[in-house]
Formats: sequence, C-alpha cells, structure tokens
Amino acid sequence: MQRFQSYINGEFLDGEARFQSIDPATGDVWADMPEAREADVDNAVNAAERALYEGPWARLTATQRGKLLYKLADLVAANAQKLAELETRDTGKIIRETSAQIAYVADYYRYYAGIADKIEGSYLPIDKPDMDVWLRREPIGVAAMVVPWNSQLFLSAVKIGPALAAGCTMVIKASEDGPAPLLEFARLVHEAGFPAGVVNILTGFGPSCGAALARHPKVAHIAFTGGPETARHIVRNSAENLASTSLELGGKSPFIVFADADLESAANAQVAGIFAATGQSCVAGSRLIVERSVKDTFLSILKHKAEAIRIGAPLDMATEVGPLATKRQQDHVAALVEKSVGSGARLVVGGHRPDGNGYYFPPTILDCDGVASPSLTEEFFGPVLSVVSFETEAEALKLANDTRYGLASGVFTQNLTRAHRLMKGIRAGVVWVNTYRAVSPIAPFGGFGLSGHGREGGIAAALDYTRTKTIWLRTSDDPIPDPFVMR
Repeated sequence: MQRFQSYINGEFLDGEARFQSIDPATGDVWADMPEAREADVDNAVNAAERALYEGPWARLTATQRGKLLYKLADLVAANAQKLAELETRDTGKIIRETSAQIAYVADYYRYYAGIADKIEGSYLPIDKPDMDVWLRREPIGVAAMVVPWNSQLFLSAVKIGPALAAGCTMVIKASEDGPAPLLEFARLVHEAGFPAGVVNILTGFGPSCGAALARHPKVAHIAFTGGPETARHIVRNSAENLASTSLELGGKSPFIVFADADLESAANAQVAGIFAATGQSCVAGSRLIVERSVKDTFLSILKHKAEAIRIGAPLDMATEVGPLATKRQQDHVAALVEKSVGSGARLVVGGHRPDGNGYYFPPTILDCDGVASPSLTEEFFGPVLSVVSFETEAEALKLANDTRYGLASGVFTQNLTRAHRLMKGIRAGVVWVNTYRAVSPIAPFGGFGLSGHGREGGIAAALDYTRTKTIWLRTSDDPIPDPFVMR
C-alpha cells in the first residue's frame, strides 16, 4: 500500500489522522492518505502568510518568480507519466487521457511563467497640480484553492499558475476522493525550489478541512472547482473573512446539431464531449439538441459509436472508458438513469451497470423527446447523454438556454451567419463551433448562472490574484498650507 503525506511549510508530514483511498477499477484499498484537520489547515495558512510577507518569496523579482515557474513546468513534463499513472490509479480516469492532459499541463505553467513579469501597474494623468499618482498591482494575499478529483492536476494548474505569477502564496486542498497526484505534485514544487510556505498541499474532508480553510481569517481569495452545493457552503464560510471567490461549477451543456452539419464529425465530437473521462467533466456535452430531420440518422451513428467503445481497466492504453471515480457516483448515475426512464425517456443504448468489480457504468443515451425527464436538468457527471430535437433555430436556442447552468456549449452547422447568431444568443461562458472540449492556457474559461463566476486561463486570471494600490506623490517643495487659515 502506498503512503502519501501533506506538504506544509516546505515539509512532508504524516499528520495525526489518516484515511484510505479506493481504486475505482477494483473497489480495493490501494493507498493511505493524510487527513488534514483544522489545526493542519491553520498551520498551512500561517505558513503561507509568513512566506507572503516575511520570507524570501516576498523579495523575489517577478522575473525570478517566472523562472521558478519555468522550472516547475519542466519537472511536470519530465514526471508526466508517473503523475498520470497516479491519477489513473486513484480516480479511474483512463491512462490515455491522463497522460495527454498532464503533458499539456506543463504548458499552463510555462504560459504563466512568461506572464509573471508582464503584470503591470499604471500612471494616472491626475487632475490635480503637483501630484503624481500610480497604480501598483500587488498579490491579493493568501489564496485557498479547493480542487476536485477529476482532472485535478489541470484544474489546479489553472489556479496555481496565475497565483504564483501574481506573487501570491497558497494552500491547496486536494479532494479526499483521489488526492494522490496532487500530493505527489508537491514533491515537484519542493524540487523546483519554491521557498517554504509558498505552496502548501493537503487533503481532508469538507467539514474538518474544507470549511476551516474557506473561513480562515488570513485567506484573501478562494478558488473553487466543484458542484454548486459545495460552492454555497464555501461562499457562506467566506462571509467570515470576506475573501473574494472564483467559482468554476457544474454544467448541463447543450450540444446543438443542425441538419447541414457534418454529422460524422459532429458525432465524433459528441462522443468525446460526453463519454471522454467517463462523462466526469464539467463541460460534458450532456444535452444533445438535434434538428428533427436528422435526429434518427444522428442517433444511429451515435449508438454505433457508443456500442463500439472499449470499456476496461483504466491503466490499459486500449481502454476508452474506465470506471467512475467513486461508488457514490456510480449509484447516483444509475439512480438518475432509472428515474429518467421511469419518467418516459427511452433508453437507446447502455443504462445498466455491469456485473463485476469496480465502479463502471456504460456509455448511455436517453431519448427524451417530448418528456419532462430529470436527465435534461440534473447533472449526471457520468457517461449519459440526453437527447431532444427541434424544428427551428429559435427553438434550438430556447432549448439550449433552458438550464440554470451556463458553462459550455457546442454548435455544429455549416451556416456561418447562423453560427454567429447562436454564438451571441447562447448564455454560456464558452461556445465551441464545429469543435468541442478545446482548451488553451491563453483562453479564459468559466461560466454563467449556477456554473459560477470568475475566469481561469488567460492573463485575466493572473490579474484576479492581484489588488491595486493607489500611490500619491506630491511633487511640490512648497509647504502644505494650514487648512484652518482662511486665505
């Protein structure tokens, strides 16, 4: 059994409490994890505050911070395969996905390494004589980062990278479901040479660890990726310290296919959008909205592709869909499928958990045309696609926006003017046209509504980890007049 440690103030610590991690492919215990509690959180936040104001980190130039980020990027690239294997073992995400994604994570750190000394202040042409006024951008303070188990090295990089570029220090809480890769990533932070206390990584449970971190009086900003209900708890706890928040939450993303689309290309994108990562993605294209005249043809193509998907051991490079991350998640997906079928949805393919060990669930398609199925409104976070059809563009747009979420969306059409109308009309933070799930460190990412607020990626994310300080300098040598002497 592998044993992992927390990383606090530059030290690897066992902690007083421990818990066991389950391999989703087998249901067996495979690792022993440190369970951080309130005292551990307090130690980590205090270390981060000291590093921010007193340690060598506070004296580094922006260029020096960037060089450390470059070194970290190189270490991530060099250790990508090991990190990928840990993420696959601890979360069930297939190795072909974790390998490719973590290799790309290094590019996020390189991007923010380059931004570190590009965060500029400004000079104000003030309306008062004998005054010079500047704006400085300074680190916002200690950042708390709460990262989910799915794609955690990617979802932490989009927080850690901009925060370090801005000069912040941080405490990162890895999910208690599958924390191994982030705890191992701490060794790369240590090897890169970041001063003690700049990056602290721990894991633990919500009430004893997450809540203590969110409400800690020395935390200035909270970056969270996860579900809306947990986000509500974080926002309530942040009332204690009035920390700013960036929330990247769930989605029920529409995937619109018009009759003029390249149906084979759209089907490949739809399969990637809903069945990749076993559907455990906040941007999963879980609502297919297809023009009625091609619905049967398109569903036939999707059914054939879904049935051909190879389900298997996540560490096997031939596997295309692995297990869900937890038994809790498998039960949730199975129950919601059963509830949807009970409400009138027609099962096109899949829908039943297989026999045997592990938390597997097959690629599933539900035809929900004409029924009020819960699968159209509730987030599965699993490999389940819900399908409805439309006749007109206006109807397609109305269906796309009929959700409390607003994270991502996809539009497939060869009609350029239609694509432009839908780009403006869809209420979502990301609109992909004739593609899906494309990401880049250069492009901001985030949602509307219950999908949260704030953006990750791009230079704006680094600016979110800063605050402005206004500096006034009087340039006259004349004494300031006595304010109580009338002239």
